[in-house]
This record gives sequence, structure tokens and C-alpha cells, in this order.
Amino acid sequence: MALFDTINQFVSNLDTTSISEERKQTLAPLVEYVLEKANNGKSIRLNFICTHNSRRSHLSQIWAQTMAHYFEIKNVSCYSGGTEATALFPMVASTLAKTGFEVNTLSEGKNPIYGIKFSENEHPVICFSKRMDDDFNPKSDFAAIMTCSQADEGCPFVPGAKKRIPVTYDDPKAFDGTPQQVEKYSERSKQIATEMFYVFSQIQN
Repeated sequence: MALFDTINQFVSNLDTTSISEERKQTLAPLVEYVLEKANNGKSIRLNFICTHNSRRSHLSQIWAQTMAHYFEIKNVSCYSGGTEATALFPMVASTLAKTGFEVNTLSEGKNPIYGIKFSENEHPVICFSKRMDDDFNPKSDFAAIMTCSQADEGCPFVPGAKKRIPVTYDDPKAFDGTPQQVEKYSERSKQIATEMFYVFSQIQN
């Protein structure tokens, strides 16, 4: 069940002690949802939602799928969506590539489609910007994880969601075009990776 070596090294250096007790309380409903499904042998569908489905929701989708694989949690399918479709921001793809993911562009255009692999024997995560109710996403029996406060406030109700869980992150977009851009995207990716590691580490097979 190995990850690519570079990702494996990155994951083994993550420090979950950096997560505050307050933040663990925020993550607790997600842990409970995954745990309940896993304990009952049910499919675990997680749809990470942000306004534009361009940055945080994709990072969360990819890291959650990666950590489910790392901890050998079965039947986990991770998705992402927005209140509107834009495009996956290129800095997200390059940040993941630097961490060791294999990033393949499957189609070009205004809203490119990427296949992002974390392990040579696993399906790539298919990433492109889409509305949360896109046909690519599940229609029922999923948890909606709200990764930005704007989507959290703007979507009090997510159709088909069994549970709605706010786990919001600061937007690295604030640093676009600045000298700190690369650093801030890496920082946000690492935070999300650390928290998804923590969530899936709580699940006992």
C-alpha cells in the first residue's frame, strides 16, 4: 500500500502535535463520521467544498484520499466542489508535484483536468473545478466538508449531504503574485496534510 517515496517521506515527517486542542475539536465531527462509517463497513464519501473549487478544496480532497490509502482505510472516496466552477489554480498542482505527487494534465483549456497520483498502483485523483452538485460528485450519503468560511456561510444546506462539517482554512490566494506565494501554498498544503493525517490516524481497522 506504499505511497511514492517522496510523499512517504513527507508524510512520515508530519507533526500532529502542532494541531491545537481547539482545532482537534473542529476536526472531531469529521473523525466521528469516518469512524462510524468505517466501523460499520460502509462506503465513506467526503466532498470538500469551497467557493471556487480551485485551491483548498482540492488540497483537502487529495490529502484525504492519500491518507486514507496510507492508513489502509477501505472504501474511501474523496471529492471536491464549489458554489461555482473556475479552474484548479496552477500553484496547487505545482505544490503537490513538489511534494512528490505525479501530476498529469489530462486536458487543457480554461478549466484543465488533472490526474494526480500518490501511489503507482492506485487510480489517480481526477481534479478539475466543478460545482458541488456536478455529476462527477455523489448525490447522496456523503459528508460535505466546508473548507472556506465563505462557502460555509453561503451554503447552510448542501443537497444530499448526510452531514455538513465546517473545517475551514485560510486562503493562500491572499499571497498570489507576492514573494511569499510558494511558501504560503506549501504551508497550507502541509497544514491540510497534517490534519488529514490526524483524522485518518484515529480510525482503527
